[in-house]
Amino acid sequence: MLDMAFIRENPDLVKEALIKLNADAPVDEILELDRKRRALLRETEELRAERNAGSKQIGNLMREGQPDEAEALKQRMSEIGDRIGELDEALRQVEPELREKLLWVPNMPHPSVPVGPDESHNVVVRQWGEPRQFDFEPLPHWDLGETLGIIDFERGVKMSGTRFYVLKGAGATLHRALTNWFIDVGTRDHGYTEIYPPFMVHAEAMVGAAHLPKFRDNMYYDAEEDFWFIGTAEVPLTNFHRDEILGGDQLPIKLLAHTPCFRREKMSAGRDVRGIKRVHQFEKVEMYLFTTPDTGYDELETLVSDAEDLVRRLDIPCRVVEMCTGDLGFAAAKKYDIEAWCPGSNEWTEVSSCSNVTDFQARRANIRFRRQSKARPEFVHTLNGSALPPGRMMIAVMEKYQQEDGTITVPEVLRPYMGGLEAIDGR
Repeated sequence: MLDMAFIRENPDLVKEALIKLNADAPVDEILELDRKRRALLRETEELRAERNAGSKQIGNLMREGQPDEAEALKQRMSEIGDRIGELDEALRQVEPELREKLLWVPNMPHPSVPVGPDESHNVVVRQWGEPRQFDFEPLPHWDLGETLGIIDFERGVKMSGTRFYVLKGAGATLHRALTNWFIDVGTRDHGYTEIYPPFMVHAEAMVGAAHLPKFRDNMYYDAEEDFWFIGTAEVPLTNFHRDEILGGDQLPIKLLAHTPCFRREKMSAGRDVRGIKRVHQFEKVEMYLFTTPDTGYDELETLVSDAEDLVRRLDIPCRVVEMCTGDLGFAAAKKYDIEAWCPGSNEWTEVSSCSNVTDFQARRANIRFRRQSKARPEFVHTLNGSALPPGRMMIAVMEKYQQEDGTITVPEVLRPYMGGLEAIDGR
């Protein structure tokens, strides 16, 4: 959530940013509600000051033997009390409406973010590795998986419908191996603390992470228990320190969590309908940072490097892409995607998205810190990034390491996690 003072003082800047973001938000309504709220508060404060002064004056008038004047003043105090009650009721209506509309305003892009209407204006920052040259026609993962018997699309659809699948045998083992390896590298080499969070949260947690109300239609909800199923571990990790004031010496805090993720994928209807790339249920290892405002953008570069390191260790060609304003999303002030080359699908596939959200989530979730013990509390900055989704990385591994005889060579770093298996041959 943006600071109301920032919107009040920079309405034109906010409106210009909305155009760059291809976004819409009720800025004029917010400004009018803010004006009403401030006017109500101002009148309330003036009347309360008058009532305090009048209460003292009534006592003086009674002591001075002026009961008529005191009674008239009592009548005025009663009228003031009634008016304050009316103003308080008006505030109780205006403040929730103002907050609700503020929740629809996206974060402001950092000045360094490229300006562009859509993903075609994203900028490739760097690329690592050369795509493998095949002396045969490489297959996409959906054909490889079915031929080897490690991905069963038919039974996934039978159980749950489209965009579901079943991993079998070495396919399930590969998925688990990638997950465990991601966690081990993140905790042992990159310095993150592993967290096992809830996978269902209340609405307040979704609001704090900036997923509600904006993405309501893309999430699964249990109305009876008021549980929202998370679409990413970013949600519970954001709320790990909700309503807390941290010490400056605690920052940065680096957390990592492996969770299932549930998304309706309404916004991607018709895209990536084949294979396991875009589905309703998947898993992801997520990195999350709480930082000071002055270190957030340096930490973003480290976050990207940590995710990129995982892809490189698998010896998968990858590239880092900076998102333009039109592809930035709702909460990020600056964002990079890491894409892995998938030769069978013949495309760069996003395997990580790393964002600096600045104080956008911290304002919603009320997460602050003090630089010194008695210093004024400030909002922390939060960052998040995938490290990584094992399903997406399975695609890259299967397609890059496929052999002409239909087998898949297991990358060396994963072999200890697969019981020493060197190749997936379908047996």
